[in-house]
Amino acid sequence: MAKVYIYKQFERFWHWSQAALIFFLALTGFEIHDSFHLFGFEKAVAFHRSASYLLLGLIVLSIFWHFTTGEWKQYIPTFSKLRAQIQYYTVGMFKGAPHPTIKSVRKKLNPLQAVVYLGFKLVMAPMIILSGLLYMFYKSFDVNDMVVALNIPLEWIALVHTLGAFLLMAFAVVHIYMTTTGHTVTTNIKAMITGWEAVANGADNEVHDANMPICDKKELETSKNKNHA
Repeated sequence: MAKVYIYKQFERFWHWSQAALIFFLALTGFEIHDSFHLFGFEKAVAFHRSASYLLLGLIVLSIFWHFTTGEWKQYIPTFSKLRAQIQYYTVGMFKGAPHPTIKSVRKKLNPLQAVVYLGFKLVMAPMIILSGLLYMFYKSFDVNDMVVALNIPLEWIALVHTLGAFLLMAFAVVHIYMTTTGHTVTTNIKAMITGWEAVANGADNEVHDANMPICDKKELETSKNKNHA
């Protein structure tokens, strides 16, 4: 095993910012649906709208980052070892079986994660975003300028948005649980905080990446110096 710099600075910023915004959107969303009273309806609506704009901005920024760094390739699905990965999560890990795949700098996601995360990005996220925007701007534009929701009933849009939100919450619960299945309960969480993770040795896990941004190279050197101190 070797300690490898897996998650870059922006990657961690994007992950934790997105998580915070999603849970805040869920909190305000449930209040809008009158599940409880915390901020008050009007403030909850205002906070929900503001957080949605922040999340949209973060998504645009992350799309730009993924394509300019080549990290989008992490989400290319593969069926190689997919069945073995499913068997590991459902049976193997409870019997102490070895993990069927090895994490590396160039392959951070196992086959099942790649398929699930790609589905999240291509189906679930657009479902929530588009329904939210349609609800937010429902027939607020003149028909000669822009047709936003056509003749779709507002109730249908709200139903799709709520369904997407519940699916996202289910995804989040499973995701949080899966973070506890590393070498220790906190291994994966610590890796997403520090960027470093203990993985199997191999050429694919070389930490000196020529394409690594300057900010990540500086962080890498700082962390290495601390480890040697």
